[in-house]
Amino acid sequence: MTWEGRGLVFAGRSPQRAPQKLAGRGALISGRGAGARLWAGAAGPGPGLCVAAPPPSERRAPGFRVLLAMPARAALQLALWLHVALAESLPRKGLQPFIPDSEGDLLFLLDSSGSVSYYEFSRVKEFIRGLLRPFTFGPSDVQTSIIHISTVPTIEFPFDRYLSTGAVQQAIRDTQQLMGDTNTGKALSFAKEKFFTDEAGARADVPKVLVWVTDGFSTDDISQPMQLLKDMEVTVFIISTGRGNYLELSAAASQPPEKHLYFVDVDDLPIITKELRDAIIVTSYAVSLPDVIRAKRLRAMEITSSSFRLTWPRLLSSDTGYYVVEYAPTDDPRRKLVKQVSGDHTGLFLSDLSPDTTYEVVLIPESNEHYIPPQTTRVTTLEEEISPTRVLISESKPHSFRVSWAPTPESVGSYQVLYGPLPGNSAKLLEVDGAHNSTVVENLAPNTTYLVTVAAIYKSGKEKALSAKACTQEESSKVRHLRFEDMGPNTLKASWDSADGPVLGYRVRCRRQTGPSSLLSVSPQIHSVLLTDLASGTANKVCVKPMYRNQPGKGLCRMVHMQHATATQGYKHRRRARGTLD
Repeated sequence: MTWEGRGLVFAGRSPQRAPQKLAGRGALISGRGAGARLWAGAAGPGPGLCVAAPPPSERRAPGFRVLLAMPARAALQLALWLHVALAESLPRKGLQPFIPDSEGDLLFLLDSSGSVSYYEFSRVKEFIRGLLRPFTFGPSDVQTSIIHISTVPTIEFPFDRYLSTGAVQQAIRDTQQLMGDTNTGKALSFAKEKFFTDEAGARADVPKVLVWVTDGFSTDDISQPMQLLKDMEVTVFIISTGRGNYLELSAAASQPPEKHLYFVDVDDLPIITKELRDAIIVTSYAVSLPDVIRAKRLRAMEITSSSFRLTWPRLLSSDTGYYVVEYAPTDDPRRKLVKQVSGDHTGLFLSDLSPDTTYEVVLIPESNEHYIPPQTTRVTTLEEEISPTRVLISESKPHSFRVSWAPTPESVGSYQVLYGPLPGNSAKLLEVDGAHNSTVVENLAPNTTYLVTVAAIYKSGKEKALSAKACTQEESSKVRHLRFEDMGPNTLKASWDSADGPVLGYRVRCRRQTGPSSLLSVSPQIHSVLLTDLASGTANKVCVKPMYRNQPGKGLCRMVHMQHATATQGYKHRRRARGTLD
């Protein structure tokens, strides 16, 4: 399938079920059914695997698709404006995330330096606003604050200044970028020495959480001040939106890093909002795990289409009583189920639930010492899981790569894989049986970035798509016709014909039978080198390899035999030996 066009295009849901996407520069706002996804950017080729995914449901609007063919700068500005406008004005579908009465001091370390663009800074602010939106703020609830990372660390507002959701949201919206140097270590020391104090509104008897959003760059050391913060029992979460050093950041984050360290593109920050929020408010289930933001009453988390986990504060012990948990669909109380757990439990996992159903849950503490009132909550399970939720690109070659996806529920009839080069205005379509979870895309151009969209076509008629970026490898070449010329005692001239493609240079390695080996690097215009100190009567191996941007090409190697000094000719090339590829 190919979709070409310029200007402004509005399209409703296509009568054909094939997804229509356009890979190219500009802004794309696309919808399918009751949701929409917002994409903007000027993508281009580059090494590595780049993954993109649709924004969360709160960014969705009634089904529509808009394509703008315009300069990348204007497209990004328009997309950012639309992103904010949609977030502020459109009604959000479904229930807001359920957050119980919780308490804790939550500090954000915000990179406000000149290494962050205005667009990235705005996206991070929107991410923080979305993360905090469900919380209740107040002296007995959650308090939050922001420290700017710049040349000199700066407080945006203390913990106790804004004690309502609206005030916190407005304060974050009004936050301005300071620019300057990325002195993260100074900001961490500032947080330790001055910010976790009574004068800054911090509380001594509540959990403390630090969330650091970074592009992976810092001009000073962070290890020592970060360790001092963790020694103060501060739980540290790190979100890297750039190319941060994994070892350095995993050491800086609280342990284990798989629960406290996230790597995500700045445009995909909304993807981790729920997971990070759940991690911040989770209550420990074992002594070895610290409390983060402490839940003060019965709550639900890890909600899926068929299960959720209940957590509650420690009210009993195994010696003082037990808990009874009752749960039933609100529209059918006769389906009530009852579970009993010992008094040392602070959570329970409920499974085999119906999708898209609201359950009334009652926690009854049965104490043998005194009366403890029951706690209730309502939990709505998610709609049936829609595939795909993950798209993986692997086995990348110059002219092909493999696309895989998961999960593969039985309710999917088929998958459609749409792919096209970036930038570009064309795309092709592959049909894949619903029982398969991967396919190989072939006949591609080397060293090219592609936008790949996998759409699940359900037997019910529903559709869901997820996109990823993939990069084909460069097409490597080999050196041809390696030859030698006697240039005097113990000296040879090695020459070769140029390799194909965008060669960045050549590497010539000489492994001497006696004496040290040598490695020479020359520019792509040079096709010969002098090899010296080749002892007479020795056999030496010479290899020439072309170098490309992403990987080296195939090298050509030959053995050279140097005759004794009494011979008329300085060397002898072993004629029976054939060139070998290294």
